[in-house]
Amino acid sequence: MLGIKQNEQPQQGDHDWIGPAPWIPDGVPGPKAKRFIERDERLTSPSYTRDYPLVVKRALGSVIEDVDGNRFLDFAAGIAVCATGHCHPKVVQAIEEQARNLIHICGSDFYYPVMVELVEKLTAITPGPGPKRVYLTNSGTEAVEAAMKLARYYTRRQWIIGFYGAFHGRTMGALSLTCSKARQRERFGPLVPMVAHVPFGDADAIESNLFRYEMAPSEVAAIFVEPIQGEGGYILPPPGFLQQIRDICDRHKILMVCDEIQSGTGRTGRWFACEHFDVIPDVALVAKGLASGMPLGAVVAPEEVMSWPPGAQGSTFAGNPVCCAAANATLELVESSYMANAAKLGPRLLAALENIADKRKVVTAARGLGLMCALDVISRRTGKGDAKRRERILRASFERGLLLLPCGEHAIRFCPPLCINEAQLDVGLKLFDEAVATVL
Repeated sequence: MLGIKQNEQPQQGDHDWIGPAPWIPDGVPGPKAKRFIERDERLTSPSYTRDYPLVVKRALGSVIEDVDGNRFLDFAAGIAVCATGHCHPKVVQAIEEQARNLIHICGSDFYYPVMVELVEKLTAITPGPGPKRVYLTNSGTEAVEAAMKLARYYTRRQWIIGFYGAFHGRTMGALSLTCSKARQRERFGPLVPMVAHVPFGDADAIESNLFRYEMAPSEVAAIFVEPIQGEGGYILPPPGFLQQIRDICDRHKILMVCDEIQSGTGRTGRWFACEHFDVIPDVALVAKGLASGMPLGAVVAPEEVMSWPPGAQGSTFAGNPVCCAAANATLELVESSYMANAAKLGPRLLAALENIADKRKVVTAARGLGLMCALDVISRRTGKGDAKRRERILRASFERGLLLLPCGEHAIRFCPPLCINEAQLDVGLKLFDEAVATVL
């Protein structure tokens, strides 16, 4: 076993602590995992993407235990969802207490305190002056869908602009904006019309190409942009790019919608990634880490913009009381310590990735902000992206007790829970370095 000693106690003193990681005495997957995988693969949709054979039993903080008792360090956090770590005691307590009192009543029809408290907090932390309003959703995809409708309703315009490499979800409206991988859109057309794309980082193409050949700016409702592209490869914007988008929107009265679904909730060391670039969006989209694993998303917009009438948008389950309670606990924890932890450990993570890239030569282009970092896997022979080598590195990391996820065409993302400590971070990076060394 590497890293944390067996007799170390958790910082929070939780009696259900599942032990240090990594701990893999007999290799993975174990016999129980193999049986569950066989049962799963007979019945579940083949559209699911499983990167390696992990069958989870329980988790706490930054440690995951599988059904055979193997323990892993988690550098994926359920795709950046478990902001406060797995099963944080305060989040669990909030969920339990709310579930004893009220599980569901439908926020589209009635009022309840935890929803009021959540939207008050969201309007307070979202960048921008003046009064704001919040529409809650079940997911990031639904937040994108709602924002598309809101933009068209408010502006009375039809066109929406996105970027190549963007991922905004897989429902039909969101998929029309998603432009990350061709297979995500293949055979699902026709998609929502009047959606156009330009290269991420090339704001000039909006005016020189789209406004010249495809639509007048007066017909554009919104420009949707991820301040840091997530599924597309953890791509940071070039200097001045987001400000250019802001300027175009201001000039032509277009709404700038920042999709902070993966980059928000403190992951980059600030509440929203756009804050690093001194840009204030008209509409901000939040989900993933917002409720530490409970399904919840949000659209936050100025009161003037969110002016649609009763019945124009609603949802049976969105803003569920239990999810809102989890979100309130999450935001309190992120604000009190975990956002600062992301800001503190981010440079340490990025420096370590740069060092590994310098040493190993098959990984390159380390990048990121806070605990949202990535690097590319390349061929030593050609210097081009190497997706097959990436898969071998992910599998080698898993076998050593480290959980990672891919992004983009040949990148590996590092988005651990925001509660991760220095010792765990260092152990995980050591495991990753060893995994890369095995596939040179």
